[in-house]
Amino acid sequence: MHVPKPTTLGLKKSFGYGDRLGLATPGHLAASRKFDFAPIFAQQSIREMARTHRTPEEVMSAAVQALQTAGYTEPWGADADHLKTPEDAQRTAAAGFSFFTIDPSEFVNNHADQMSASEIESSVAALENDGTFTVAGRNAPYSGWKDGYLNQTFDVGGHSLKFTHESLFRAAVKYAHAVAYAARMGEAIASASAGRPFEIEVSVDETDSPTSPLEHLFFGLELKRRKVPNVVSLAPRFIGEFEKGIDFKGDLDAFEKSLIQHVAIAKFCGPYKISIHSGSDKFSAYPVIGRVCGELLHVKTAGTSYLEALRVLARTAPDTFAEIAAYCRGRFDTDRKSYHISTTTTQIEALRPFSKGAADEALYLDEVVGRQLLHVTFGSVLTAGLDAKGRRFKDSMLEALHRHPDLHVEVLDKHFTKHLSLLSKG
Repeated sequence: MHVPKPTTLGLKKSFGYGDRLGLATPGHLAASRKFDFAPIFAQQSIREMARTHRTPEEVMSAAVQALQTAGYTEPWGADADHLKTPEDAQRTAAAGFSFFTIDPSEFVNNHADQMSASEIESSVAALENDGTFTVAGRNAPYSGWKDGYLNQTFDVGGHSLKFTHESLFRAAVKYAHAVAYAARMGEAIASASAGRPFEIEVSVDETDSPTSPLEHLFFGLELKRRKVPNVVSLAPRFIGEFEKGIDFKGDLDAFEKSLIQHVAIAKFCGPYKISIHSGSDKFSAYPVIGRVCGELLHVKTAGTSYLEALRVLARTAPDTFAEIAAYCRGRFDTDRKSYHISTTTTQIEALRPFSKGAADEALYLDEVVGRQLLHVTFGSVLTAGLDAKGRRFKDSMLEALHRHPDLHVEVLDKHFTKHLSLLSKG
């Protein structure tokens, strides 16, 4: 049976399933079939591909083969996540990806919130002089960009938003280079897609401070002014904590009020969907997210599927799991550096060694410290980790998953059914 190629999904609410081992799609599909979220079955960032030694072609092939085996014929998407270079766009487009997530985080000025008024003024002048605001060409001084913002009132979701001179300039210093970079990446993606349908997400979630409503409004209007093509979603940095692999941490009422504003701005500037990054396991926030966002929602998950694969290992090859857990302890301080997590080295040292059984499975795979230990060390486990006999951990994991495919599907189905049912209850 022919499996349709990944395609664009438009403004239909969607859910992205990351698969770091290439064997999770059957479990993802089992959960997906129960709900009306458009699925993205092939999803991996360039960073994750490097850490797992996979190629865009391998990521795509794993999803296609699983869907073909299942006889799947419905539309689905493929997300080339956290793209930072035109070369990355070219590689993933060549492999057939249809959804491209631009990550301009390196171009965000995280110091803008603390800069003095004079520093902000001089920074904006520099941006104008170096052509950052120019749409038609590069290296052309341009000060007219601010005319579309100052002395304007924006009716957003029944509320009036208005930039002051300071709030506009501060937002520009923080995000202007990032938007300009997103525009260049948009051109690269359009070129790499060579006439095939594509859609774009822009991610600004990996910043030091939450994205304010005015900052989101500035970013969204600049994307429109620069005519970045086919923007279907944007990922702000939300208030509260969206740490990897664990539930939301923060004030849910404050989060809901903020999310309402972000959705209103997305409708005003786009419309486009609000994308929830580090979206796995945020069970307490899902009803709020589903209710507030409605159709304008994309949820992105990744490492949580890897943890469910480890759950299979904990039940079927506990000695190997124990070796992996011990190895992860030695890697934690190094591997945690690229993640925003709250788990500390002291907590890891206090975690008792794994011993088979339901209690220790829960300790490592259901509790915060164990989950974050296993989550942040995945790259080391899959590419460098060896057991006591010198065998790669990845080979042991794949062998266990191949020997227990029904259990693998069962735990993934249960896990993502919980995700999607709570989102749908909203």
